[in-house]
Amino acid sequence: MFSWFQSKKTSTVTPPPNEGAPVKTAPVKTVNGGWGQKMGGALANLFGTHTTVDTYFFDELEDTLLLADVGVSTATRWVDGLKNQSWKSTSAVQEALAQSIEAQLLALQKPITFDPAKLSLVMVTGVNGAGKTTFIGKLAHRLKNEGHRVVIGAGDTFRAAAVEQLAVWATRAEATLVSKPNGDPAAVAYEAIDVAKHSNASVIILDTAGRLQNQINLMNELKKIDGVIAKQLPVGSQRVNWLVLDATTGQNGLQQASVFTQSLPLHGIVLTKLDGTAKGGVVLSIADELKLPVQWVGVGESIEDLIPFEPKAFARSLCGLRDS
Repeated sequence: MFSWFQSKKTSTVTPPPNEGAPVKTAPVKTVNGGWGQKMGGALANLFGTHTTVDTYFFDELEDTLLLADVGVSTATRWVDGLKNQSWKSTSAVQEALAQSIEAQLLALQKPITFDPAKLSLVMVTGVNGAGKTTFIGKLAHRLKNEGHRVVIGAGDTFRAAAVEQLAVWATRAEATLVSKPNGDPAAVAYEAIDVAKHSNASVIILDTAGRLQNQINLMNELKKIDGVIAKQLPVGSQRVNWLVLDATTGQNGLQQASVFTQSLPLHGIVLTKLDGTAKGGVVLSIADELKLPVQWVGVGESIEDLIPFEPKAFARSLCGLRDS
């Protein structure tokens, strides 16, 4: 079956283990009740200890939002809007804030689905250390469980051990890996699409380099890959560009998103390591300033620890409320 693959001497194409075996239907995680505990702790304490809605309370609220990395302009706008209303209790403010945040995030949400009968390509960008490789492995695993045949393109040929790490995740997710160590990332993209077309795959996930310190070179590289994809991807295929951000970096994530939007049309954000930080408020700054939705949330190290972003759950967790 893989005689065609062997003719590609310049690249390595690693088929998934157990090729031809029945598709597994093991469940994947959709809910993780503990992911918002750190993020909403400070606001829960604020609303729990204050009984009077006054100027001091609103000053404390704004400071707490800033500590959650909501961002100065965003936090000020939310608090100023709340100040102009009459409140009977701080709990009422808490509920109203959660509902307003949820509404803003919902307005940006554009659910992306993958049709097994149509080829889709997901280009994954982000700086080194943000969690791109882990996200790719988790996404491939999830898509495999949904019945997709997945090809992963190891396009980060710059970072040491990037291909090896991706190979481990590809094996776990039972996905085909296309790699070209120390080669041209655009060539990896080209051949990943070729492999997908010849193997009837339904989703290609393409990794890219993340050396932001060489910003000009990186952005030129991304544009080159983007051009190859535009020419090689079959007409009618779905194209998605996702940016992976580390939630623990806070407002630095907003700066990263701003840089990447200069070179690529982004369709959404993947927020990793949200289970280990109280700084998830950067989601609101990105929504406010860049109008980008969060699509996925990473909440652990396990291959199942990837969940679709839920605006209501996020808003209530950020405000220290239980999801209802």
